[in-house]
Amino acid sequence: MMSPGSQENNSDQEVEVTLRPQTLKEYIGQSQIKKNLSIFIEAAKKRNDPLEHILIHGSPGLGKTTLANIIAKECAVNIKITSGPALEKQGDIAAILSSLKNRDILFIDEIHRLKPAIEEVLYTAMEDFGIDLVIGKGPSARTMRLKLPKFTLIGATTKMSMLSSPLRDRFGSVLHLNFYDDNDICTIIERSAKLLNCNIENSAGSLLATASRNTPRIANRLLRRIRDFKDYYGHDIITTALVADALKELGIDELGLDETDRQILKTIIDKFKGGPVGLNTIAASICAEESTIEEVYEPFLLKLGMMERTPRGRLATENAYKHLGMSIIS
Repeated sequence: MMSPGSQENNSDQEVEVTLRPQTLKEYIGQSQIKKNLSIFIEAAKKRNDPLEHILIHGSPGLGKTTLANIIAKECAVNIKITSGPALEKQGDIAAILSSLKNRDILFIDEIHRLKPAIEEVLYTAMEDFGIDLVIGKGPSARTMRLKLPKFTLIGATTKMSMLSSPLRDRFGSVLHLNFYDDNDICTIIERSAKLLNCNIENSAGSLLATASRNTPRIANRLLRRIRDFKDYYGHDIITTALVADALKELGIDELGLDETDRQILKTIIDKFKGGPVGLNTIAASICAEESTIEEVYEPFLLKLGMMERTPRGRLATENAYKHLGMSIIS
């Protein structure tokens, strides 16, 4: 039997899916990437060819999975979705590849976490549209080439540097998703509010955009939470005052920093005199995973200029001291 918490989580995920754009025209922001993709897709259609393999990289929540689904819709083909950690042995990827049809798309999220043995299968699959299978064991074993349909691999990663060069070089297009500006986030919030049947003041949308870390996923998540506050208090519209009060209750400040962001900065300043300090030491001090700090929190702190990365470790900047109202340690 499903627990109430699981039901709530599933419901939240379903709502998030409904908020995702379905076409390139609906997809807000990343204008140059959309323009280039439109050209690639139309050209491939005219040739009746599959798209070249595409690698999408950027911070979490910027729309990599959404973009992959949109590409499949625009190409009018099926998409199969998996992730790097889910592919444990060569048979797993071989089974997926052999089930694809001509021009289908295979989307691998967290592609940087693929095992070397899986990557080796992908090399020939991506270049020659075939995979080599070993039949039998010992001296009588033989290799057989299984022909694959011409497909498109779309890989998504938050850690470009962790991809091996042979795999990275096999992608025909590499797309880097940047953080969104406040205007684009405002437009996303307005669109999502309409889909959620919520009325929101323009100034409230602007305040919410400022607190959304320039990330669509966070903007939509905060909008859903503020809708909860609106419904709980019986408001007809999301006002600026409601957004301000809700953000305060959620522990999010005017720049979008949450309690963990502030804890990271305070740890560097209080415990290590502003740094430099290693990422593993910070993680141990606040009881968090290194990968979570590096992938989720650090990119935005770096963008705001509140943290610096040096060969010796992380440093808190003057901006961090000012934001936290702390005195710089001499």
